[in-house]
Amino acid sequence: MVTGLGWRSVDQLVSSIERISDLGLGGGKDGAVDILMVGIDSRTDAHGNPLSEDERAMLHAGDEVGLNTDTIVLIRVPNDGQSATAISIPRDSYVDIPGLGKGKINSAYGVTKLTEQQKLLDKGESASEADSESTLAGRQALIKSVATLTGITVDHYAEVGLLGFVLLTDAVGGVDVCLNNAVYEPLSGADFAAGEQKLDGAEALSFVRQRHELPRGDLDRIVRQQVYMAQLVHQVVSAKTLTNPGRLSDLSKAVGRTVVLDDNWDVLAFLTQLQDLSGGQVKFETIPVKDLNGWTDNGESVVRVDPAAVQKYVARTIGEGSADDFKETGGIDPGTVVADVYNASGTGGLAAVAAQALAGKGFRTGTVDNWIGGPVQSSRVLALNGGDPRARAVAQALGGLPVYAEPGLAEGSVRVVLASDYSGPGSTTGTGVDFTISSTTMTPVPPAAPIDAGKNGPKCVN
Repeated sequence: MVTGLGWRSVDQLVSSIERISDLGLGGGKDGAVDILMVGIDSRTDAHGNPLSEDERAMLHAGDEVGLNTDTIVLIRVPNDGQSATAISIPRDSYVDIPGLGKGKINSAYGVTKLTEQQKLLDKGESASEADSESTLAGRQALIKSVATLTGITVDHYAEVGLLGFVLLTDAVGGVDVCLNNAVYEPLSGADFAAGEQKLDGAEALSFVRQRHELPRGDLDRIVRQQVYMAQLVHQVVSAKTLTNPGRLSDLSKAVGRTVVLDDNWDVLAFLTQLQDLSGGQVKFETIPVKDLNGWTDNGESVVRVDPAAVQKYVARTIGEGSADDFKETGGIDPGTVVADVYNASGTGGLAAVAAQALAGKGFRTGTVDNWIGGPVQSSRVLALNGGDPRARAVAQALGGLPVYAEPGLAEGSVRVVLASDYSGPGSTTGTGVDFTISSTTMTPVPPAAPIDAGKNGPKCVN
C-alpha cells in the first residue's frame, strides 16, 4: 500500500514538471541515455514567474537579470540502469557556439536568446512570442555546443534554476558535506566551519556557488557541485525517498516550481530503469582543461579546452574507447590508471604540463606538485613492483622513463618524479603536446580521480 501511494506521488511529481519541445535531441539509440543537466542563473522560476524579494535575498541573487548556465553536466546512464557517469564542463570553457563563433560555453544560452529575441522583436513579433522562441533557440545552442565539444548526442534535457538547489536540498532534509578548511566568502554567502556538516537549502546554494577565495577558482567550485550532487543522489537512494510520501510531497513542490524537462522524456519509465542504481555506481568526472588561465585577444578571461582531447577523454570515460586506443600503452586502459606527478627539476610548471600530456593520452592524475623527497638525479616512474603494467604504461607515455620498485607504495599506485634530465612530452625538448613550458601563464588541469556518489560519506574538499 505504501509503495502504491509512493508511486502515485511520483506520478503527481512528474506531471507537475514544466515541459519543452523541439530541442533537437537524440533518441538514446547508442545504448545509453545521455542527459544534459544545467543549472541556470535565473531570477525566475520554471514557469517564468519572478522570484520574490525574500527569495532573491536568500539566494544572494540581487536584481541583475541573467541567463548564464553556470552548472553544465552531461550524464550518461546505460540502458541497464545500473550505473551512471556525470561529466562536468567548466562554465568558462572557450568553445564553438552555433551562430556566434567562439565564446564561453555558459554564454551560449543567454547570448543566443538575447540575439534571437531582438531579431524577432524587430520583425514585429509580440514580446511573449519573442521570449518563448528565443529561449528555445538559447537552449538549442547550448545543447549543440555541448554535443560539439564532447562528441555525445544529447538525448534529454533538464534545467534547474537557482531556487531549485534550495528547495531540492530542503526536500531531502539537507545534504551532508565536508570541508578541508573553514571558509568565509560574503559574495556567495559561504560561511562554513571545517569538517563534516549538514547544509540546508540556502547554505547548499552558497556552498555550490562559491568560487572566490578557492585555490583553483571555478574548478574547485565544480568539485563542490560534484560532491553536493553525489551526496544528494546517495541520500535520495539510501533513504528511499521515492517511497516516502512526505518527502515526495516536498520534492513535488520543489520540482514543479524549479525544473524544466524536454517533453519526450518518459520520466516514470526512466525511474523504473534506475531501480538497481546504487549510490556507489554514480561517478562524477570533469573534462581535461588545456589552460585554466587563458585569455582571448580582446582580454576576456577563459578556460581553454582541446575538443579532440575532450572527446577522447569522454569516450574512454563512458567506455567507448576503441581497442586501438590502448596499443601504445601495452593493452592497459589509461582511464583506469591514476598517476601522481612530481617536479624535482628546476623548471617551473614541469609537473603540470607533463600531467596534461598524460591527460591527453587518457590517463588520470592525482597529486601534481613539487617534489620534497630530497635530490633526484634522473627522472623515473615508481611503483610497488617494477614490473607493474600500469607504471610501465605511464613511463612509455612520458617518453620511455625507467620504472623502479618503491617499497611502501600502495598496490596500484603510480608515482612520476621528473628531474632536470626529463625530455619527454611537455619538456622544452620533448614532443607530443601542443604547448611548451615556456608559457608563464598556462595552467593545464588534467582530469582528477572520479568522485563516487557518497557511498563512503561526503568527500572533504576545498
